[in-house]
This record gives sequence, C-alpha cells and structure tokens, in this order.
Amino acid sequence: MTLQFHWFLPTYGDSRYLVGGGHGVATTHAGSARPATLSYLGQIARSAEQLGFVGALTPTGAWCEDAWLSTAMLTEVTERLKFLVAFRPGLMSPTLAAQMAATFQRHSRGRLLLNVVTGGESSEQRAYGDFLNKEERYARCGEFLHVVRALWRKERVDFEGEHIRVEGAELNRVPNPVPPLYFGGSSAAAGEVAARHVDVYLTWGEPPQQVAEKVRWIRELAAQHGRTPRFGIRLHVISRDTSEQAWAEAQRLLDALDPETIARVQAGLARSESEGQRRMRELHGGSTANLEVYPNLWAGVGLVRGGAGTALVGSHAEVAERIEEYHAVGIDEFVLSGHPHLEEAYWFGEGVLPLLERKGLWRHPAGTGESDQVSIPFAGSPSQLATTS
Repeated sequence: MTLQFHWFLPTYGDSRYLVGGGHGVATTHAGSARPATLSYLGQIARSAEQLGFVGALTPTGAWCEDAWLSTAMLTEVTERLKFLVAFRPGLMSPTLAAQMAATFQRHSRGRLLLNVVTGGESSEQRAYGDFLNKEERYARCGEFLHVVRALWRKERVDFEGEHIRVEGAELNRVPNPVPPLYFGGSSAAAGEVAARHVDVYLTWGEPPQQVAEKVRWIRELAAQHGRTPRFGIRLHVISRDTSEQAWAEAQRLLDALDPETIARVQAGLARSESEGQRRMRELHGGSTANLEVYPNLWAGVGLVRGGAGTALVGSHAEVAERIEEYHAVGIDEFVLSGHPHLEEAYWFGEGVLPLLERKGLWRHPAGTGESDQVSIPFAGSPSQLATTS
C-alpha cells in the first residue's frame, strides 16, 4: 500500500503564526489572523487536492466552525478531495449520523471520511448538553458505533444499551461507499472502542518508539475481535529546502509566543481529562527549552495548542526520512497541517511528496503529479535542459 496524506482545514482561522486552541482552551492568534471564510478554506482545499492530498481533516468543538456544514459547502468547489469530518457521537443520535453520512456520500459522490471524537473535556461537553463522564462517553461511543454500523449494513435496528436506545431504526438509503471511521484515544477505554469498531486508528505525533507501542497495543486488541485496522498519525509540518531554513521558521514561530499566553494555555491543558493530551504535554513540560524531542520532531506547537502538538521540522529530505521511519512502525496515513495552511501545503506537496514518489512510497491520487516534466518552447527537451543547466 502506498502512503496516504491528508491536509487540515483551519475552520477557526489561520495565520502566519501559531494558532492555539482546542481541548477547552480558547482560540489564540500570535499574529494577524486570516478569517476562516468559505473562500479561504476553498483555496486550501483546492490546493490540497491539486498537490495530491487524499482528504482534509476538519475539526470539531466550540473553538471552530461546524465541520459537517463547512465541508458540505466545500464539496462544491472541489472535485476529488475527501473530507475527514470530525464529529462527536454524544451530540446526535446514531440514526441521524448514519443518515447524514448517506446524504453526504450521495451528494459528494463518495467523498466522506469520518473522524469519531468521543470528547476529552467534560466542561466543553456540558456546554453542549452532554453530562456523561469520560468513561461513560467511551461506553456510549461504542454503542453508538454499533448502531451506525448495523444501519449501514441496511439492517433494521432495535437496540437498548446503557446510553443508546433506538427502536425500528433503518435507512432508506445506505452510504455508498460506507465511509471509513477514524478514531484516536490513548486510554484503555479508547483502545477497546478502536479495537471493536474503527477502520483507522489515529495517534498524535509522539516519537516513533512510542507510536510503535501504540500500534502494537491496538493491533493486539483488534486481533482479539478478528479485525485488522490501519494506522495514521496527526502531525504539523515545517519543511523547507534546507534544514537551516526549516528550523529558522520554527524559531520565528516560537519567538512570537507570549510567555503569559503559554502559561495560561498550559494551565488550561493541565486540567484536561485526555490521556493523549497528557502525553503531549509531557513532551515539552511547558518549557520553551529542548523542544526537539526526537530528530526533526518539534514540540513547540503544543505550547499553545491542545490536541496535536508536534511538528516535523527539517529539509524535505529529512522530513521524508522521518515519514519513512513512522511508516516502518506501522503508519500508513499522515494527517498534516502547517502555519499558514495554504503556503505550508505547497512546501510539503512540492518538496516532500516528490521524494516519496521517487522511492515508490506515494503516488498522486489522480495518477499524475507535479513532478511531470514540461517542455519549454525553443529551449530543447527536458532531458537536454537537465544536462545543460
């Protein structure tokens, strides 16, 4: 299997600086912001599609625009790009979610992927009317996905669980194709849900050895249920022509962070119920020192942002090498982002993807890539140019 790459849609706004937020933390911009207009998000989506990204993750939560509505609109300005829509099972019925997925697939011609977010912060869940604790939310998520899967098999569902109850549920139209379910979580309860129900297990960007342990953990749990999920990783990226240029950019982003903002965000994230968030915070400890926690893996993003807090930083060749290293421990899908998202998509798409293509690890979803040679009138053939330049 060739590697798959997905990009990210910043539906909370974008910037040339780090944009913080998530996991109960208010959105913060270190510099001037680009509003998350449909026009700007469309620019990012069209660029990602052209460059060869398979899909685009769209977040969920109080800090951003609604993912379902935003991506449904963006299907009209794209042709092939899929949308990895993040949603929270506790905020809608499983029957409605299954129906929405079928509608999305029909009108988008099969371009829906689903990222199941159980909800890591009780305070934010309560704002939406969900008063279950973390363990109960995972139990409900399992019941929710059980019902959704049955409906997608065109079954008539009568189900009464501890948290979910439906009677006579069925769909007139099932999604075609059935959208794959993506899911992340580092707690024991999350592992059980992943093992039983999901197609792609996502981890945040920890060092390769820790990622390998997670892959092994989920793989063993899933095998007990006769299942074989795929694995993906969520990372930011700063890729440049040289390593020096990439690290200079990382330093520029770091220099723009206000110490008071870092302290405030870290205090908020310290209250997080998420095991994954705890693991992210342990990588940097709230300090701006020693942020390269593994070769080319920088934890600076996590100083002001909840959730995925690490970035691959380096030359295009170095970033490609780290991707190969993650692939070697079981990762086949990479969900990436950068600041700003429009320009960073091109840095990665034009710098790293061609290197992976030449190694046989990636190919453009449309069957063609930006590496295609172009003839220049009166200048001779591309091969002649290569020998004379």
